[in-house]
Amino acid sequence: MKILSQINSPEDLRKIPLGTLPQLAQELREFIIDIVSTKEGHLGASLGVVELTIALHYIFDTPKDRLVWDVGHQAYGHKILTGRKELFDTNRQLGGISGFPKIDESEYDAFGTGHSSTSISAILGMALASKLKGETDRRHIAVIGDASIASGMAFEGLNHAGVTDVDMLIILNDNAIGIDPSVGALKKYLTNVKRGTAKDENIFECLNFDYSGPVDGNDLPNLISELKRLKARTGPKLLHIITTKGKGLQKAEENQVAYHAPGKFDKSTGEIHIKSVETEVPKYQDVFGHTLVELAKQNPKIVGITPAMPTGSSLKYMMEQIPDRAFDVGIAEQHAVTMAAGMAKEGIIPFCNIYSTFLQRAYDQVIHDVALQNLPVIFCLDRAGIVGEDGATHHGVFDLAYLRCIPNLIIFAPMNEMELRNIMYTAQLGLPNPIAIRYPRGQGTTLDWKRPFEEIAIGSSQELKKGSKIAILSLGSIGNRVGKVIDENDNNQQIGHYDMRFIKPLDTNRLEHIFQNYEYIITIEDACKAGGFGSAILELANKMGYSNQIHMLGIDDAFLEHGTVDELHQLAEIDATSLRNLLNRIFDA
Repeated sequence: MKILSQINSPEDLRKIPLGTLPQLAQELREFIIDIVSTKEGHLGASLGVVELTIALHYIFDTPKDRLVWDVGHQAYGHKILTGRKELFDTNRQLGGISGFPKIDESEYDAFGTGHSSTSISAILGMALASKLKGETDRRHIAVIGDASIASGMAFEGLNHAGVTDVDMLIILNDNAIGIDPSVGALKKYLTNVKRGTAKDENIFECLNFDYSGPVDGNDLPNLISELKRLKARTGPKLLHIITTKGKGLQKAEENQVAYHAPGKFDKSTGEIHIKSVETEVPKYQDVFGHTLVELAKQNPKIVGITPAMPTGSSLKYMMEQIPDRAFDVGIAEQHAVTMAAGMAKEGIIPFCNIYSTFLQRAYDQVIHDVALQNLPVIFCLDRAGIVGEDGATHHGVFDLAYLRCIPNLIIFAPMNEMELRNIMYTAQLGLPNPIAIRYPRGQGTTLDWKRPFEEIAIGSSQELKKGSKIAILSLGSIGNRVGKVIDENDNNQQIGHYDMRFIKPLDTNRLEHIFQNYEYIITIEDACKAGGFGSAILELANKMGYSNQIHMLGIDDAFLEHGTVDELHQLAEIDATSLRNLLNRIFDA
């Protein structure tokens, strides 16, 4: 690391001779591989843009010149070159640096990114602000991938930028893959551009951009030359570069999906470390994926829809076995929801599978296109609750609150894999309303999960243990830790446990019985308190005229940062220890 060791800022970078930059690129790759192999994180995207990262900071005067990385999966090299090299081994760890650009972490992170397709709008806003302030010497650059630029929001930004005269440069990093391979007509168009077989008119030139490319984004000298040329030009510009995701690590180049975020691996060979046999307990998303295939083979009206996450959501199983009824629509959550609504209107049964945090991007479509028309779309919300190291941009903790206020919408959170299977089965039998099913990231609790289907009565709960003084009402998989805590308590006979599972509609008969027979009630949820499950219980108690002491365990009114799920559960005080302490305080009172 002879050259990299000398660089603590882009200012240091600009002092080194041009001829040494390829060696710096090699050292930067080795540094990223060395850390990520043991600490985990997003690998392939950052390896692919090493040359681009060096070139941008070498040619442009960052942080004065604004640089926005779309999503931020590819920003590790950027972080290392902008003063965070010594902190990089804390990446995505509790108290460490974020895995994504973050404005309060560094002045070089011009805009926070974690969800895709925001960079063009953000950089256009900054460029327009500079124009209004008379800042004629500030440049504005956005780096966006070919998967992200296909999003509706990116097109909105392009459409507006093309009729302005601001100084902005969009760099289209075209590697034909996001997390999964890119899809759609734009992907085909970009492929034809690379082959030289595209139609005469260039789509970006038609949108009034000064287009150049495609150029080899891993050819550092040529890239620097092109950036120098574009720096001298005015108006909206777009540079189309071709890169290889995972560049410099053969295994990552060969299997770009697996090496997007490979976990721990051997830095010399690239071999991913195999996890222990404990992984035989399936992940919730795999239970979803296999169950959907099972149901779809029985019911020809079922389709699956995902916005660009077939591997992460496990819709890939249906895409492999029933490809004509499984749809990857690209990074287009709004389109996914309204397309599902259109299918439901025509009698199809759409399972619209979206990460909880990404459904936020389609909120109006859920209200206007689905719920208002009472169309029976089945939303399967993966990664609900705290997700861990990806941090605040990816925690799916707001869904209960933002969905609970929508009329006509059923909301269900399975406690285990069997409840997930059974609610999916129930939903495809035919519901008069749309339903949202939220389940967490990661492993479930049961090896023997593939049991015969059973219909679940809408709005029903389960009494798991009867008590006399304290009733614990749990929602979703977090309820699995409650039973053990109760068993360990000396007063366990006085503690009841109820798997409420439906937050809407609530099981009012069960709850009235609980209000009448328990002095204290504890609600626990892997979601924000404000407007969530506990709030719903409080509202119902007030409506019914009960005054039981109700203790809410959930996430306070603040954004949780990154760390392991266990660490963040402890911080949010929804872990077993926090529940145990609350029970002891109640009994000691």
